[in-house]
Amino acid sequence: MPEIGYQADPGVVTWGTLLAWVGEKNPDMQWPNSIDVFDRMRREDPQVKSVLRAVTLPILRTEWVLDGSGCRDEVTEHIARDLGVGIKGKPYVAPRRRKGRFSFKQFLRLALLQLVYGHSIFEQVYTIDASGLAHVHKLAWRPPRTIADFEVAKDGGLIAVKQHGTAGAPDVRIPVDRLVAFVHEREGANWVGESLLRAAYKMFVLKDRVLRIQALTAERNGLGLPVVISAEPPESDDFDKAVEWLDEQIKNGEDIAKQARAGDAAGVSLPYGADLKFVGVTGKLPDTDQAIRYYDEQIARAVLANFLNLGGNNSKGSYALSDVLGSFFTDSLNTIAEDVADVIDQHVIEDIVDLNWGPEEPAPRLVPAPIGERQQITAEVLKALIECRALIVDEPLRAYVRDRWGLPVEALLAGETVDAAETEAEEAAA
Repeated sequence: MPEIGYQADPGVVTWGTLLAWVGEKNPDMQWPNSIDVFDRMRREDPQVKSVLRAVTLPILRTEWVLDGSGCRDEVTEHIARDLGVGIKGKPYVAPRRRKGRFSFKQFLRLALLQLVYGHSIFEQVYTIDASGLAHVHKLAWRPPRTIADFEVAKDGGLIAVKQHGTAGAPDVRIPVDRLVAFVHEREGANWVGESLLRAAYKMFVLKDRVLRIQALTAERNGLGLPVVISAEPPESDDFDKAVEWLDEQIKNGEDIAKQARAGDAAGVSLPYGADLKFVGVTGKLPDTDQAIRYYDEQIARAVLANFLNLGGNNSKGSYALSDVLGSFFTDSLNTIAEDVADVIDQHVIEDIVDLNWGPEEPAPRLVPAPIGERQQITAEVLKALIECRALIVDEPLRAYVRDRWGLPVEALLAGETVDAAETEAEEAAA
């Protein structure tokens, strides 16, 4: 049952022919022009930087593990070693060396740049060991600025990505079987995606204009304008001489006004009847602070981070409201993390399993720990869990408690176990 309809023009098309299909009317927001705009937004605006950190840091901070349910231990351990993540239900074993190894945290940080640009593209690079098994050598990031085009099939699937050639060389074509493409909110054949900052772009532009007006207002009116009033002209029947004298006084007064400065040795000498004063603005200056605060609120609202604006000057709502708003925000973070994990499962983990063991071999899944759902661990919580037998006091738990509260390591004699030491301590106390 082949497809009858299509998501892209029949045949193989490039992104240049799909611009009209995306519906983006703003030239600044059309790819690749949008890359420069989003770079400027995240580097120049503190509020934009803040909301991006609020979105990405919790996802980077949460624990990522492999769920090997239904998979052979050999396969799960191979993937865990390659990616540098732990296995669910097993203690994490850190690699002996990190130099030259694949870094999952750095890969994840670059993958989350899809939220800034709408897409983040990686090329798979493998190495083969002595036993013939393929390992992830690196997932090489291909910066959005280097992407020249997307080749898209009739059904909307990605065929290849082209990179700009360097030093006059032709474009580099990377086929889809070597790619890992993270695309934020992709619709149909739109492999450029939609940036998380797209909805905040208008607020960013308006805020930038108001900030410039505010700076000009302070510059022009902050210190006042020096004004020199000339003395009255001497009595004379010669009108031309009187005009000439006034012109000379006006020119001298202008020079004095331009050179007026404050300082220990600053001063001015004026003829009798002349005057020098600094004139400020009469009336009320326009209040630009409220407009800037409003634009900041809208930028945060674009990513459901409204709680970032609570507690500021003239802010509406209480700190108790942050719990309600924060729940929507953490739900959105969990959704983003699950989407990232889904792409890694399909185009990294399953590709490694296919290369080494074939397409019929079950593949483990990457699982991010839920964000915002962990309870605070206190001594009272541990005591209650131990009393209800939900926890068993063993060596790993003791080591965890001592490490969490900064307690010294238990001192044991050579060959002595923790249980034996406890028994001797209890006998000595008796």
